[in-house]
Amino acid sequence: MAKARVLVTRRWPEEVERQLAERFEVTFREGDAPLGQAGLSAAMGEYDVLCPTVSDRIDADVIAAGDRVKLIANYGVGFDHIDIAAAKAKRIAVTNTPGVLTDATADLAMTLLLMAARRAGQGERELRAGRWRGWRPTHLIGSSLKDKVLGLVGFGRIGIATARRAHHGFGMKIAYYGRREALPDVTRELDAQFYPELNDLLAESDFVSLHVPGGAETQGLIGAEALATMKPGSYLINTARGGVIDHAALAETLRSGHLAGAGLDVYPAEPQVPEELLDLENVVLLPHLGSATRETRIAMGERALANVVAWAEGRPLPDRVA
Repeated sequence: MAKARVLVTRRWPEEVERQLAERFEVTFREGDAPLGQAGLSAAMGEYDVLCPTVSDRIDADVIAAGDRVKLIANYGVGFDHIDIAAAKAKRIAVTNTPGVLTDATADLAMTLLLMAARRAGQGERELRAGRWRGWRPTHLIGSSLKDKVLGLVGFGRIGIATARRAHHGFGMKIAYYGRREALPDVTRELDAQFYPELNDLLAESDFVSLHVPGGAETQGLIGAEALATMKPGSYLINTARGGVIDHAALAETLRSGHLAGAGLDVYPAEPQVPEELLDLENVVLLPHLGSATRETRIAMGERALANVVAWAEGRPLPDRVA
């Protein structure tokens, strides 16, 4: 029986690429640039399985361009870059890689929170530019974390993992907003307070960390009104999806001093970063590093591989989202 043809749109860790090549007829692209809409459209008629990443926009036009692909095995947990309705209409299965990037992303949320609170990015830029004049009592004063309220918008795996780091490691108080209350054991462990209304959470939190999925439901969730509701002198952290924030409104809020700082790892039109943020000292900007540990990227690839193998063997897909 002929092996299924698989296209991997971006480079994966070598260990996982090798495992995939042992099982299937795989095309690995030589470069590491996005394939683009034309290339993705062509792939729909040439391959049985498409393995994209968050940087590949699998919209309705791409899905309509060919009839061969039967599985889109996404390398990543988020799938708002894939038109799920269009995939379902063509009976194309879609899978993701949940769970394996929880710790890495929670670690990065805390990295951003600490960098913003302690003005670490600003300090490093000053030092590297030769502008540091030595220690002085009022230089780059930031905020402590102990006893401060961390408000989590979204309280799934990554939100809870971030809360655990903040509460147990730094003595922060935990509050959260989500679709439903957390399980009682989680609430007890973290002494977490549930807010059924987003604006109430924003008004009470010293730090706000976003952990919601992307898509139409959360697009612009943190806009001008929400930002104005946030506690004066508070901080905003985003490791979720760039589209959740109105970045023009965020820049204005940071510029006015209403927010003390922000830390961002994701943007609406990556790799472009909203220009209005680039000249602001009180925002930390990272290049989408949430899952960027060797262990996590290998685990993501192995999870995607498991879905491809299950599909090829006619078994239920372990991480099916459509």
